[in-house]
Amino acid sequence: MLSVKNLTKKFAGKDALKGISFEVSRGEIYGLLGHNGAGKSTTLGIILSMVAAGSGEVLIGGVSVQKNPRKALQKVGSIFESPAFYDYMSGWENLKVLVGLSGPFDEGKAREVVERVGLTKRIDSKVSAYSHGMRQRLALAQALLPEPEILLLDEPTDGLDPEGIKWFRDFVLGLREERGMTVLFNSHLLSEVEQMCDRVSIIRAGELVYEGAVNDLRDDRPTLKITATPSEVLTEVAVRFQGEQMSGDRWVFPEGTAIPELIRSLVEAGAEVEEVTPVRRSLEDVYLEHSSLSSS
Repeated sequence: MLSVKNLTKKFAGKDALKGISFEVSRGEIYGLLGHNGAGKSTTLGIILSMVAAGSGEVLIGGVSVQKNPRKALQKVGSIFESPAFYDYMSGWENLKVLVGLSGPFDEGKAREVVERVGLTKRIDSKVSAYSHGMRQRLALAQALLPEPEILLLDEPTDGLDPEGIKWFRDFVLGLREERGMTVLFNSHLLSEVEQMCDRVSIIRAGELVYEGAVNDLRDDRPTLKITATPSEVLTEVAVRFQGEQMSGDRWVFPEGTAIPELIRSLVEAGAEVEEVTPVRRSLEDVYLEHSSLSSS
């Protein structure tokens, strides 16, 4: 559905993107993960033909955004950066104006979308009275009105409260389940990417440092949170068991490691063991691992 090929971009002579490439399959939810300034929004801007690439190409449904942006973007709905509306107009008036800029406005379909995003009761209120969450829902309605095949979202849950984040997550998952919608979204929220995405790319300082299926992050090797003193003894014993320190007090051991034997060895070596707790390797662990590797 979406193919991004070797994108590069410079701002004021500084590399913003360094050969970013990835593909998103039809019906997939794909996440671009990275800290602020990593290059996520620049990548999305190039996909939407709002930012010119230094080199590289984007194909949407096999159509080049660089060569035929109008045709390529007919299949796309998006929320890019902070959604802008006319505050003195109602939500409904905003939809009529903004959707009308790119095509005919179908009132019946618009009413259905407004109901779907939960804005029916407030759609005739002025946008100046909308909360941040309501503005995001209005932006989502605008993005869905062209009946897109792929939805591109730039930090869509930024600034939302926990209830709003959960609503958004359930909404996007529902779009995929009911309509087979393809979704690409940028985020710096590790938990959201992990809960929503089929696959993820991690971008750091304009470089793609990791790409893979979220399920592939479920490492079968035992990961333990170990709190023991002195730290020198802990390190010595853990290394003897072929353990690798991930970050802080987390250690990864080879599959099949006998955890009771590891604890016994720590005690016999003179360590005071306060805690040994199994933990699941998360997307945050992967992010930290690859961030530290790319900065070293």
